[in-house]
Amino acid sequence: MKKLNIGIVGYKFMGRAHSNAWKKAPQFFDMPATPVLKAACGRHEGSLKEFAEKWGWEETETDWKKLVSRPDIDIIDIALPQQLHYEVALAAAKEGKHIFCEKPLSMNSKQAEEMLKACEDNNVKHYLNHNYRRTPAVSFAKKMIEDGKIGRIFHWRCAYQQDWIIDPNFPLTWQLQKEYAQAGPQWDLNSHAVDLAHYLVGDIASVSSLTTNFIKSRPIVEGGGTTGNLTAGEVGTEMGEVTVEDAALMMVMFKNGAIGSFEATRFAAGRKNRLTFEIYGSKGSLCFDLERMNELQYFSREDESGQQGFRTILATEAAHPYAGNWWPAGHIIGYEHSFVHAVVDFVAAIENDTAIKPDFSDGLKIIQVLEAGLESAASKRQVDL
Repeated sequence: MKKLNIGIVGYKFMGRAHSNAWKKAPQFFDMPATPVLKAACGRHEGSLKEFAEKWGWEETETDWKKLVSRPDIDIIDIALPQQLHYEVALAAAKEGKHIFCEKPLSMNSKQAEEMLKACEDNNVKHYLNHNYRRTPAVSFAKKMIEDGKIGRIFHWRCAYQQDWIIDPNFPLTWQLQKEYAQAGPQWDLNSHAVDLAHYLVGDIASVSSLTTNFIKSRPIVEGGGTTGNLTAGEVGTEMGEVTVEDAALMMVMFKNGAIGSFEATRFAAGRKNRLTFEIYGSKGSLCFDLERMNELQYFSREDESGQQGFRTILATEAAHPYAGNWWPAGHIIGYEHSFVHAVVDFVAAIENDTAIKPDFSDGLKIIQVLEAGLESAASKRQVDL
């Protein structure tokens, strides 16, 4: 079987999630080519080698420019924070490498346009990893909508809620600084939410938004730091300004006439990574909660009077997208499986020369909505797209 050599740039949280997906995909799915974990790239040689050994990467490289120029690499996997996507993606595209990129796509729409153009000019596949599309329940919701199960869509309601920075002593990590993150949950969390809205409802025509900060300064972390790997010794007494929003709310009008709302926050106590959406239509409704990711709630107005009510669809059967490749019905899957599904579809797109969604054109549309939301909040007016 043909092999595709992967070069990954980045080896922290997303590096682990992507590595697991590349390894697991051919074990559970029939694929037209086998992914080979060829080379892992990062700045710190010691921890990089430890990562490579643990996950089965054959080689390591500390210079990403050397990695993307290697003739034996077919795919560049960008598992980096968003401020680093642009330069790596441009170089990879110019070298003719297919690109598997983490979200959000870029720091602004200008970067996104250049990244898309570079990929199109060099005829490479480009995938943006909004992995929640590929949970079986969400993919099945898409099929139900296309099959007319809920009719004309009137309402979209979505919330992405976390709670990891409520403590005012939580340090000033890169996610809280505009120069590294561009924005707060409006960028990080609402990028996922907007992608799902585009996927399930349609394109957005206008945005009205507000943002706020609850905590305006935090302790500075010596040497930078990131979530999940801080120690008390790294947090100093000097304070720094939080330069991104802590929470964002958007109201939108879709091009098809539906209306929608988005909430994104890192201050929802008890919500660790909760993404919910509700879709209400002329024939019925669909609801999803990532904390119960194997379930889809469905209401049909066409059920008999007296028997109507929300029913739970457990999306673990062979009739549900991807689910039949895992376990018997009723045996649930988890967060990491959506990455496996993305890898499977990406490899198929390369080998069959077909489209893969979402791609960088979708990423550009998402960034434009997010930018419009920030502009609306700053100007206190509706922004049309």
